[in-house]
Amino acid sequence: MTIGVVLTASPSGNAVDDFVAQAKKAQAAGIRAAWFSQQFSHDAIGVAGLVGREVPGLAVGTSAVPIFARHPILISSQAQTAQAAAHGSFTLGLGLGAPSFVEPVFGIPYDRPAARLREFLTALRSLLETGGADFRGEFYTAAPPLSAGVPGATPRVPVLVAAMGPHALRVTGELADGTLPFLAGPRALSEHIVPAITEAAERAGRPAPRIVACVPLVVTDDVDAAREAAAEATAFYDRLPSYQRVIALEGAAKAAELVEIGDEKAVAEAIRRYFDAGATEVVATQTDLLGEDARDRTWRLLGELAG
Repeated sequence: MTIGVVLTASPSGNAVDDFVAQAKKAQAAGIRAAWFSQQFSHDAIGVAGLVGREVPGLAVGTSAVPIFARHPILISSQAQTAQAAAHGSFTLGLGLGAPSFVEPVFGIPYDRPAARLREFLTALRSLLETGGADFRGEFYTAAPPLSAGVPGATPRVPVLVAAMGPHALRVTGELADGTLPFLAGPRALSEHIVPAITEAAERAGRPAPRIVACVPLVVTDDVDAAREAAAEATAFYDRLPSYQRVIALEGAAKAAELVEIGDEKAVAEAIRRYFDAGATEVVATQTDLLGEDARDRTWRLLGELAG
């Protein structure tokens, strides 16, 4: 099984040092990939590149960098730099974000996200594959007058998109290397996400897409405390239409219902259900819901499964 984990920095100390220390600990547990979310603090692409350089043999990636308020040329530059730093172990995960994190924060409209994604990926693919672009669209212009390639950024940076809706999945299948959905359970994966993106990739003549399922989970015997913590940690997603839809596709009412909680056997069985549903990789999130002891126990299980 290809299994990774999302790392979160401690609120105190040096964030980069903490990420590197956590990555080394995760690798020692047998985990093969570390992923970093993009919020409003650290730069996820930069951190991934640094960790990839400091922890050789560990794959690194972002899950996920929103495209709104960002430009394909700048993201290409960051991603290629991270790839060179990590000596080829970096994956760029992009996302559409949410209106509440775009319009009041950056002062730009959150409109026609799938159309923006198509233009962004079209320009980005050219930049990553050729080191240049001559793209002029409705939302983006990408025509650098000098080379935009970064020596050492090989192989070409893989691009995943946190796509879950039908339009975004179609664009992702045509132009990206796969998807990394969050809170999409096994039923949503097997019946909706995997068929849609696979069909789009086949029509575009592209290889079978990576399906990187981001799954909130924690190994613990204190299920009640974990359920309470999960409800608090995931309540935000219950208010977002895109997540409401994918949660409903699983037959659930709230995001917390999709957090996998239990002992080693229960969580291992849950992870296998995601692979059976078509996931090519699983990335564990929210493993620190109950603190370091439960996180370390969870990581030990993930390492065993990955091995």
